[in-house]
Amino acid sequence: MNTIRVLVIEDDTRIAEMHRYFAEKVPGFEVAGIAQNLEEARELTRLLAPDLLLLDLYMPDGNGMEILQELRGEGRAVDVILITAAKHVGDVQKALRAGAFDYLVKPVVFSRFEQALNRYVNYRRLLERDTTFEQKDIDALNQPLRPVPGQVSEDVPKGIDILTLGKVRQTFERVGPNGFSAEDMGDAIGASRSTARRYLEYMTTTGELRADVIHGSVGRPERRYFPQ
Repeated sequence: MNTIRVLVIEDDTRIAEMHRYFAEKVPGFEVAGIAQNLEEARELTRLLAPDLLLLDLYMPDGNGMEILQELRGEGRAVDVILITAAKHVGDVQKALRAGAFDYLVKPVVFSRFEQALNRYVNYRRLLERDTTFEQKDIDALNQPLRPVPGQVSEDVPKGIDILTLGKVRQTFERVGPNGFSAEDMGDAIGASRSTARRYLEYMTTTGELRADVIHGSVGRPERRYFPQ
C-alpha cells in the first residue's frame, strides 16, 4: 500500500505540529501540509490531494463540518478524522452521519491517535482488494468505523485503573481557573491524595495535563494541575 498522505487542519500552531508529529510516528503516514483556516484547507485539499484530513471543528473562519459536508457533497475520495474539543452529542452525530471515519476529543493522547490511524490503514487495505466482498469482509470494513463502546481499552501502565482514570478526566471537565491539587482531586473522586497524585502525574506524561507549582502567601508551595 502506498504512503497515506495527510492534511492537518488546525488553527493552533502548537497543536497542529503535535498532530503532525503524532501522524508521522505511525508507519505508513506522511503529513503533506497544514491548513490553519477553512480557506487554506479547501485550497490545500485541491492542490495536495491528500488521502486523509485530520480536521478540527472550531476554525477562525467557520466550522470544520463545512469541509466534511462539501467533500461528501462533491463525492471526493478523501477520508476525514475529526480531532476537536467539541463534545456535544449533536456534533458527534452530525460528523458520523456526514461520513467521518473517527472522532477524537482533545486533548488526544498518542495511543488513541495511533489506534485511529492503524484502523484506517486496515480499512484502506480492505478497500484496495481487487475482489468481490463477502459479508465477513463488509463486517470488517464497518468495524473500524463503529467500535463497540467498551471493547477498545486504553493501554495504561500498571497501577492505573481505566475506570478511575475516567473519573479523573470527567472531573477535569468542570475544572476552575485554579486547577486541581492532588488533595482536591482525591476529595472529588473519593481517593487518597497519593492515589490522586498518581493519576494526575500519569496524565501529565500523556500530555493531557500540565503541572504548575503555585506559591501561596502562607505555607509550602503547592503543585496544581491544569488541562493542556
